[in-house]
Amino acid sequence: MGELSCALLPTMTKRTVKVGITGRYGTRYGANLRKRVKKILISKTAKHFCHFCGKFRVKRQAVGIWECKHCKRQIAGGAWTLSTSNSTTVRSTIRRLRELQEL
Repeated sequence: MGELSCALLPTMTKRTVKVGITGRYGTRYGANLRKRVKKILISKTAKHFCHFCGKFRVKRQAVGIWECKHCKRQIAGGAWTLSTSNSTTVRSTIRRLRELQEL
């Protein structure tokens, strides 16, 4: 009887194809806001690359605090992403100035 009832049940389907992680908001707040939030939440919850140990193990601990689960290093970053566009600009500027200073 148990085998028969399991065979007759339909398989579970995906509930959210388009909305993904923002499915919890339902139809509230508007489509465009939910799309923006989806982009942010996916970046926030994803595992990022650690430049110290070379693994994809960096997770967000709190606002602006990111920690590598492998080498246990804490990195200061953006609120929603590990590296912001401003930090990338600053890093490249510092690198360029160091190269000029060496010459």
